[in-house]
Amino acid sequence: MSDLLTIEGLTIRLPVDGVFRTVLQDVSLSLAAGQTLGLVGESGSGKSMTARAIARLLPQGAQVEGEVSFDGSPVFDLRGAALRRYRAEDVAMIFQDPRAHTNPVRRIGDFLTEALRVNRGLGTREAAASAVELLAQVGIADGERRLRQYPHELSGGLLQRVMIAATVAVRPRLILADEPTTALDVTTQAEVMGILARLRREYGMAMLFITHDLDLAAAVCDQTVVMYAGRVVERQSSARLHGDPLHPYTAALVQARPDVGRAVARLNAIPGRPTTAYEAPGGCAFAPRCGHAEPECHQDIQELRVFGEGHSRCRRTADLRGRLIDVQEATP
Repeated sequence: MSDLLTIEGLTIRLPVDGVFRTVLQDVSLSLAAGQTLGLVGESGSGKSMTARAIARLLPQGAQVEGEVSFDGSPVFDLRGAALRRYRAEDVAMIFQDPRAHTNPVRRIGDFLTEALRVNRGLGTREAAASAVELLAQVGIADGERRLRQYPHELSGGLLQRVMIAATVAVRPRLILADEPTTALDVTTQAEVMGILARLRREYGMAMLFITHDLDLAAAVCDQTVVMYAGRVVERQSSARLHGDPLHPYTAALVQARPDVGRAVARLNAIPGRPTTAYEAPGGCAFAPRCGHAEPECHQDIQELRVFGEGHSRCRRTADLRGRLIDVQEATP
């Protein structure tokens, strides 16, 4: 299967108080057409910045090295009409907070029909009818009434469904979903993800899914990429990553999550705090928080290397393989 999206050696620096700070460092990944790739990591790891680079939504003044290619074409070379077409037809983004990305003084109908009229050339009545159908597809009944409402009249779950409807309206080839369920309760989260997964399969769209939730990534993603301090530290199939993580950071995330199937006296926690790319020390950025670190880990930056069917950025992956997950005894 050919890759729809390819990122090679992506490094991004942003100006902060006159000083350029690195937020992404040598990020490489790929995504095949029709597949879903998860991006997982703590805050500041570079997940959202990676998605914004793909959509060409980087802050003004950003310094960029490396390449992002979509269907073989360099994204950073796109200009004018080609860039507008790329954003309108090829790539669509679902943001974390739908209220921050809808206009509070425009009706839901205006929001939904604009893309249908501009990008698909539909007339006003035809666009409105299509918008009602889209709302039905995402589980929103009484579409005609909803089109007349404003964003503040809808709950968070309903508004996120509207965002999904707007995203799939133009049938993009790639969806960038930046933690689209974070602000929702668990039940609504499951419903929204089910709708998104169904529509993605129906229309054959690829998806880059950003999340803090490893279990959610395992449920919806074919593969998962783990990021730390602006770098990719591991890539594996989502199912294998849970049972056989290759990088100590991934293992720490797996063990820190609660599990309703077992009771433990205390959840594991990763010591210290997350590190951004520009704060990262020399050598392995995770070494100061890693219980398996050796003196050499603090000195040399490791390459992302192949281990079986996965990739890991850890010099000790071979000798730690199979020993990173500790089995905890259940408490009475």
